[in-house]
Amino acid sequence: MNATPRTLAVLDEILAAVTPDERGALWHLAEPGRELDANVVRLPAGAEVGEHQEDVLDVLLIVLDGGGRLRTGPGGLSLTPTTVVWLPRTSRRALAAGPDGLTYLTVHRRRPGLAIKASGGASGEHLSEPYEAGGEGPCMLDRVCPECGRLSEDPAPVFCSRCGERFPER
Repeated sequence: MNATPRTLAVLDEILAAVTPDERGALWHLAEPGRELDANVVRLPAGAEVGEHQEDVLDVLLIVLDGGGRLRTGPGGLSLTPTTVVWLPRTSRRALAAGPDGLTYLTVHRRRPGLAIKASGGASGEHLSEPYEAGGEGPCMLDRVCPECGRLSEDPAPVFCSRCGERFPER
């Protein structure tokens, strides 16, 4: 595949269309065959993304507009426009938007799709390569973010680690 570079979004246009109380994913990278994920997320004034931990991926967070605070266990970091923060995998963090709200871009390696490995057939055949599953079972629907559709690895999620949306009470 020989992909051609192209413009996917103009962030000034996305930011100009945002209302002060808008929350959640404003844009996300959705190109087929990509190796990255990226999201533009908006939190209105005073909104929070609860404490969470990403166990698999490092995340780069770039503040585009507004400001707030990143809580990181014993300390915290001030978030202002053009601040770039590295969130190493396994780090615990929470976000709080300031009085002007907080809009940020996150970028990380794309999560691999779910796969099933067969352990062998009736004749003892063994598949060495995983094959793609046909989707998630219905028992996991309570772990799908109602805002952006991300499947949480947490069995009892409170906030979405992608867009910050609160999961419905159980």
